[in-house]
Amino acid sequence: MYEVLVIGSANADLMVRVGRRPGPGETVTGTDLMESAGGKGANQAAAAARLGARTALLARVGDDAFGRLVLDAQRAAGSELRHVLVEKGARTGTAMIVVGPDGDNTIVVSPGANAHLTPDDVRAAREAVAASAVVSLQLEVPPETVRAAVDVAAETGTRVVLNPSPAPDALDARLLSAADPLVVNEHEARQLSGLGDGSPGRWARALRERGARSVVVTLGGEGALVLEAGAAEPVAVPGVEAEVVDTTGAGDAFTGALATRLARGASLPDAVRFAVRVGAAAVTREGAQSSYPTADELAL
Repeated sequence: MYEVLVIGSANADLMVRVGRRPGPGETVTGTDLMESAGGKGANQAAAAARLGARTALLARVGDDAFGRLVLDAQRAAGSELRHVLVEKGARTGTAMIVVGPDGDNTIVVSPGANAHLTPDDVRAAREAVAASAVVSLQLEVPPETVRAAVDVAAETGTRVVLNPSPAPDALDARLLSAADPLVVNEHEARQLSGLGDGSPGRWARALRERGARSVVVTLGGEGALVLEAGAAEPVAVPGVEAEVVDTTGAGDAFTGALATRLARGASLPDAVRFAVRVGAAAVTREGAQSSYPTADELAL
């Protein structure tokens, strides 16, 4: 049925650019506010769909203007919406994003309807999980819902791509053991490995020793590190040079692209090479989903 099923969050992104970030108690003037669709789950679904994958999103939104914004963006990307639940009277999740002059960002998220996505919602979509090649998960919905998704995927034999963001203090062993791969940035790898100081390779090995089947550490413009199941050492995938405009949602573009290639049978290193290209393309444009490339734009 689907190559990629994404279970996770759907938000409206409210973004403003500033010449410099304000200090405590300080007010600065920014650009006009830009409203766009976001949320890690919806972003990953949009990224996969824009690349041509048969994609569906399981999420909750409110019956408000932001919910309509999210749904319209998914339709435009080509994602299947039959599993998106519209909750009457609820507010759609919202992310407030400040982008600095270097293109980097700081984000505050109000969960809204994302907090109401339940294990029962996941279990009701069991047929969709069973009929998907890959299920992509993040941590912007309740942890018990993510655990339910892992359990259903295990029962149906569906591969799990887990992006544990926002990173908890420690990752549930049940989730960690399902991840194939676990996709983390350097900050998340350091925190979840429990090692503190070290290197991305050392963090990746520690995460696999803790139970992850395979690990991908994203390194921003430097590319990524791949540690496959059974491999003695991680493999470095070099970055792609890009003019950075806005990094918002670039990690989700990477994960959506990775899930797409894995669903089509690519090896993990090959899938990561493709995902690095997609992530690099995404940072050259403003916004999250609006920045995601199609396969044609990547000249594939």
